[in-house]
Amino acid sequence: MVFSRIFGKDRPASNQAEPQEETAEPVDDNSDSPDLEVEDGPDESWATRARRVIVGGASTGSKRPDRLYGDPTGLPTHFLRASGCRVETTDGLQLIDCTMALGSVALGYAEPQLTRTVIESLANGSVSGLPPALEVDVAAALCGVIPCAERVLFTKTGAEAMSAAVRIARTYTGRTTVIGCGYFGWHDWASDSPGVPSEIQKQFRRVPFDDIAALERAVAEVGNDVAAIALEPVIERMPSKAWIERARSLCDERNAVLIFDEMKTGFRLATGGYQQYANIVPDLAAFGKAMANGYPIAAVCGHADLMDAAEHTWISSTLANESGGLAAVGAMIAWHERVDVCQTLWNTGKEMRGVVGAALEASEVSGVAIDGIDPMWLMRFDDPAVETAFLAAAVSNGVLFKRGAYNFPALAHDEEALRDIESAASAAFVELRERAGR
Repeated sequence: MVFSRIFGKDRPASNQAEPQEETAEPVDDNSDSPDLEVEDGPDESWATRARRVIVGGASTGSKRPDRLYGDPTGLPTHFLRASGCRVETTDGLQLIDCTMALGSVALGYAEPQLTRTVIESLANGSVSGLPPALEVDVAAALCGVIPCAERVLFTKTGAEAMSAAVRIARTYTGRTTVIGCGYFGWHDWASDSPGVPSEIQKQFRRVPFDDIAALERAVAEVGNDVAAIALEPVIERMPSKAWIERARSLCDERNAVLIFDEMKTGFRLATGGYQQYANIVPDLAAFGKAMANGYPIAAVCGHADLMDAAEHTWISSTLANESGGLAAVGAMIAWHERVDVCQTLWNTGKEMRGVVGAALEASEVSGVAIDGIDPMWLMRFDDPAVETAFLAAAVSNGVLFKRGAYNFPALAHDEEALRDIESAASAAFVELRERAGR
């Protein structure tokens, strides 16, 4: 993949690693790798096999077939290889991926230089009884690019990082109740799912997105037990700055902790996330996903006095500082220092949603809207059945779109990929029009 879409910052000095054209294409040499054999049984699909041995057919809920497509009948459910912005499925399809692993991948799948960096780190051992020296370097680098970061604590997942942030806030304030808006993962503190005790559910107050009056009302009702306000700052659209600023001032007035969930916005809207983009700094923040281009690592970071409260509670994970994830974070920070990754994502996202919007307009299909912001955009369908039909038609034409939110651009979405996305979207919308008898 030639990253011709990168622009912005000065090119790096000659002694720095640089995304060269001759190395940007994934190495097509599987001589040292075992072939992946697809068991193509006559009576059993991969989806059926998966459901037999994996809860829901996939360990990630959003990747389960019904969540992906609505009606998954006959559609691909598993991939064998991913490279750039393309995935090869167990059905033998080659798809351009617009989901980019739920926003975890910003460069492209199996980006060669980053992959080599991770492999080199793993070759020296992934874990030991001591923390890796790399953890110190990467934490220091994060403190240099995230506005709120003075201390860092690594975890493996975003849900862990947000749970750690809440634990730290409760420890620091000595209070219990969290007021929040957004999706923070599956852990008990922010979930009303079966299996979560009602007493725990009462300790979390959910408020609507971008509603100042509701936020003020919740804070007033909770009173002096407010430990934190936790916000996912972008939910399908940008918030009003007044809402975020009011959350900041309410936390200051109540001596509570403002937490940003930057899992989707970090290293995508701006390197330092929404807080850098909007210049409104929280006390704590959780980062992950594009921070490591899809490798499993996350981090909670924040002001030193707050983060030091973690030493008065217990937050620990054996593999939190595993070296492969750390190496990926370090490599991503280096990418962001060399080139303006986030500006490229904004521009590529604008073009991506633009070509889909053009296909929609040309088809004259109604009941569909293109929404969101350029680095994380979505399609809204008035009829879920129409959405399912569109997704299936798009797959048959070579493109995987996300059901609901979001579609994510990556640097790997080059001009050829954008042309193919427009072609697939056009064919899918025309198919919808023909089904409607228009």
